[in-house]
Amino acid sequence: MMLRTDVLFRVVFRSSLLIVLTLAVSCHRDAMARKGDEAPLSSYIRPLIGTHGEGNVYPGPSAPFGMVQLSPDTDKVLWATASGYEYSDPTILGFSLTHLSGTGIPDLGDFLFIPQVGKPELVSGDKEHPEQGYQSPFSHDDEYASAGYYRVKLQKSGVTTELTASERAGILRFTFPASDEASIMTDLAHVLSGGRWKIAQSHVRIEDNATVTGFHIVNGWAKERHLYYAARYSRPFDEALIYSNGKPVIYDSHANYRFRSRREAAGTDLRFLAKYKTQASEVIQVKVAVSSVSAANALQNLDTEIPGWGFEKVVSDTCKKWDKELARIRIEGTQQEKETFYTALYHAFLTPNMQQDVNGQYRGFDHNIHTTDGFDKYTIFSLWDTYRATHPLFALIQAQRNSDMINSMLAHYDQSVDHLLPVWELQSNETWCMIGYHAVPVIADAYLKGNKGFDPQRAYNAIKTTAMNPDYDAVADFARLGWVPFDKENEAVSKTLEYAYDDYTIAQMAKALGKMDDYNYFMNRAGFYKNIYDRETGFMRGRDSQGSWRTPFDPQGFVQGGDFTEGTSWQYSWYVPHDVPGLIQLMGGKEAFLSRLDQLFVLSSPENGDKEVDDIFGRIGEYWHGNEPSHHIIYLYCYAGQPWKAQQLLHTVVKTQYGNKPHSLTGNDDCGQMSAWYMFTCMGFYPVAPASDYYVIGAPQMKHIAMRLSSGKTFTMTAENLSDQNIYIQSVRLNGRDWNSPFLPYNELKNGGTLHFVMGPQPNRQWGISGLDSI
Repeated sequence: MMLRTDVLFRVVFRSSLLIVLTLAVSCHRDAMARKGDEAPLSSYIRPLIGTHGEGNVYPGPSAPFGMVQLSPDTDKVLWATASGYEYSDPTILGFSLTHLSGTGIPDLGDFLFIPQVGKPELVSGDKEHPEQGYQSPFSHDDEYASAGYYRVKLQKSGVTTELTASERAGILRFTFPASDEASIMTDLAHVLSGGRWKIAQSHVRIEDNATVTGFHIVNGWAKERHLYYAARYSRPFDEALIYSNGKPVIYDSHANYRFRSRREAAGTDLRFLAKYKTQASEVIQVKVAVSSVSAANALQNLDTEIPGWGFEKVVSDTCKKWDKELARIRIEGTQQEKETFYTALYHAFLTPNMQQDVNGQYRGFDHNIHTTDGFDKYTIFSLWDTYRATHPLFALIQAQRNSDMINSMLAHYDQSVDHLLPVWELQSNETWCMIGYHAVPVIADAYLKGNKGFDPQRAYNAIKTTAMNPDYDAVADFARLGWVPFDKENEAVSKTLEYAYDDYTIAQMAKALGKMDDYNYFMNRAGFYKNIYDRETGFMRGRDSQGSWRTPFDPQGFVQGGDFTEGTSWQYSWYVPHDVPGLIQLMGGKEAFLSRLDQLFVLSSPENGDKEVDDIFGRIGEYWHGNEPSHHIIYLYCYAGQPWKAQQLLHTVVKTQYGNKPHSLTGNDDCGQMSAWYMFTCMGFYPVAPASDYYVIGAPQMKHIAMRLSSGKTFTMTAENLSDQNIYIQSVRLNGRDWNSPFLPYNELKNGGTLHFVMGPQPNRQWGISGLDSI
């Protein structure tokens, strides 16, 4: 068989023997026989994209929506390194079993495994002093990441570490040099804490001479997070030790017993150490799995998913799973475009994470043990981010998973004392992070897009009850006054606007279910955005409970805990996605609206004016692409008769803020939202108002994209003459008909079809100006 470039061999010669040190398959070994020798889609995944800077993604392997994310950690105390890995860091601490993808707050990083040679170190050390502790310098020249696989050589020990993962389990493969003092340590006190989170309790147990189980309870972003793990070692321990607070836990120094330490221990600062004498290039593997329920379930997950020691088989099987998922969208493009696009799709399909064990059990929001009934249980819902584009993408191409995710939200609701849908759920905990009740648009959009895997009446009762909860973030004041008063609630302007949109989506589902009284009630609340528009300044502005405006007022000003959520009035004044025509009228008509919108993209920020704002990345004037409140704004040009301005700006953002390099994400990927924005934009349309019956046509960024809908039908976009110069739409044909509207009705997409663009170097100012009153 001819060797291919996607098979990486690392070989060394020792004692005149050729020793294969690393055989890492990018994906797949068996793909060579495919028809036409076509590269598997998973071969375009570049997990290092977004690991340098603000992207906050991790490079290690995970199966699609998997429970386990084996990955290296380079930092555990820096708040900005929320995924545990920063490309520019000089050292690796070790390899932990769970990670968040693209969040702005750290957590997880459970159960760190550290291979060492020489006297074992028990603490990590400071990366400013790489010679200290168990951390190790490394070089990106010795690092490789692909779908289902990660490899790195640790310079301090000379150990090469390889990682692979299935849904609930994984394998760490360590290749040691010859040593009388080799070891593999598990740090149960390790967690990605940003220097704030604490281990409330942990426990480790030596089950036999090659098996260890344990758990810890973390008081972190998730206030009480339980996680268990199980580990099986391919070679029995020469010696096994448990350390508590840096000291060995002695069993009986005089006993005739092969383990010098006790077989189990509890505490808040535990380490487990497996010691070995190794020969040159000796491989020791550790199979691992996790569970939110019990160590027994973790063992069952492990033995069910990885019964043997076939590392390459796990890599291959996981790559095939990624091939299947990525095939939902097929593109034609350059190598760079394919790497960028398929890594974006990969990032979107990492989260939410499967939560139930192989026996169907999971730890619920009430911290009791539940068993799923007819659905897969998922966790980690970054809903303030993902309701915008990630879940709308799932509604089109992942309908069954999206329904299971909604059933998971409904289980959370049922287990909640307050009967609230999740806001930002993390492993059976509510973090209360961000604002709004954005599980609501996810559910409404899924129902209206035909996702059938959940009970719509049950779901509707949950979204209505959530939106009427009088104890949640001034919802009662919002309903009574028509706005959230800033003297009663922080981030009051942002909450008013986001509640109004969420209520619009409730109204749409109510109408579809024939609940017209509810439709009228929630449509009235959806119009409350008008109550905080200040005609004198032309901006959304805070009002107190007496109706008085916030004074003084600076539309570019930001105060932590003030009237806006991670933004200013310059971003939030455009947040009326459900009624853009009403916003245009409120701002004085199209001319005034467009003038203000033009100003947004050229405005200079005041010196130190936004120094407290998080996520100010990807700036074009006061448009901040690195954070979600801006994501729909460019598309607003299409509502006001100047879609060519959107076409130019979309091209700029795609070309300057996305790519195939580690630094090619200009903001937190936020569980796939940044990536989902990119993919929709490449296809030429975007869900400005999820739960509406249309998308907004922007401008295609690739020549050919075929999206396989969950129904099995295909919607294909083609862009004739597209290039870096030809970025403007000249004409559009939708399902064989000339199309002059900037809006793409869902009914034209749901049964499959075609969307054909003809592109050119200059704007066609006559295209996209009809049908503006059709929404």
